[in-house]
Amino acid sequence: MSVTTAEPPATKSLSKLRTAAAGCRACPLWRSGTQTVFGEGREHAPLLVVGEQPGDREDVEGHPFVGPAGKLLDQALEATGVPRKDVYITNAVKHFKWQPRGKRRLHKTPAQREIEACLPWLEAELAAVQPRVILCLGATAARAVMGGKIRVTESRGQPLQSPLGKEVIITIHPAYILRLRTGMEEAFALFVSDVGEAAKRAGLEP
Repeated sequence: MSVTTAEPPATKSLSKLRTAAAGCRACPLWRSGTQTVFGEGREHAPLLVVGEQPGDREDVEGHPFVGPAGKLLDQALEATGVPRKDVYITNAVKHFKWQPRGKRRLHKTPAQREIEACLPWLEAELAAVQPRVILCLGATAARAVMGGKIRVTESRGQPLQSPLGKEVIITIHPAYILRLRTGMEEAFALFVSDVGEAAKRAGLEP
């Protein structure tokens, strides 16, 4: 399976980057995804949130974090006193990777080669937004930003330095909380704490 590296245009315009990303063919995921789901939010936001990839709803609607996990992220941001409009939200991978299960499309974790193929777009977003802090939601986002495998449970909530030159806070992906059968309240409270730490270090505390 061949993968080529994407080459975003040399611009710090998010609208131009979004337009260019819509035609990205750097990995095979564009064939199964409905559309490229690029990042959205405040230009020059002090806090940039990175998730794994679009889900089913995001793939259909074309916007990041609009499904159930996105609603949980919104609740966490609200709990810390930070409006969603004050942050920039994106994903490490811009196309939905899925496998069929009857009539449903189930999430499938992106491969390392797909993360690497999409990394130039994330780097272009970082260059355009210039955030103070990056909040990584889950292992795939942490791998993309930190440049290798990292254990979320061991590193979550701690300020780290990314090879991309930004301070990083790592936490769980909100989709993980939604899959829990017990302990959801405790997990959400810890998630809110991590989001709050990232917001504080970005200078967004109310």
